[in-house]
Amino acid sequence: MPRLSPALSLASLLCLAVASAGTSYGVATWSKSAPKINAQAGEITASLGPAEPVKNSANDGGTGLPIPRFVTLKADKVNVRRGPSSDHPVAFVFQRKGLPVEITAEFENWRKIRDSDGAEGWILQSMLSGRRNGFVARWSDNKILDLRVEPSPNSSVEARLQPGVLASIESCDGLWCEISTGGYDGYVEQSQLWGVYPGEVVD
Repeated sequence: MPRLSPALSLASLLCLAVASAGTSYGVATWSKSAPKINAQAGEITASLGPAEPVKNSANDGGTGLPIPRFVTLKADKVNVRRGPSSDHPVAFVFQRKGLPVEITAEFENWRKIRDSDGAEGWILQSMLSGRRNGFVARWSDNKILDLRVEPSPNSSVEARLQPGVLASIESCDGLWCEISTGGYDGYVEQSQLWGVYPGEVVD
């Protein structure tokens, strides 16, 4: 594991929790502000140092898939490097399978990614999955999002989701997404998820 520097910060993964009928579910946080490991969440902090210049082109051995696009981490531990090769140093480490990231460029079998905090780096393509997950309203510290039984603002509420909840995206029609999290299934407004684009259809 690379030596982590407390001088730089990436941002924080907010507490994941679901509350419904007096029942709540949650896991703790991961912060990228200082070298700190949270044993409960199994997530690690790190710093992203100055990036080295790299060739950054979607046409250099790329897949031809849309760029940008969202994917998820396939493994519990994923090294994020400062450039598209194993010779580049590790900038930081993800330690949670299923986290959503955005591919912004491709180079051979490497993918440049950006996380929900805006941190960027390069990951081997084999460490990424096309499975779609998303964060609920990560940009809002206070907004509680209703998980509804049907894709309608008038539908009954199945659960209430706190900002930062990680959910599995089952489908989206451009306005609403069907998601599952904490043992609950339902619908949220698509605009309230990080991990899917506004108007994007997910089957």
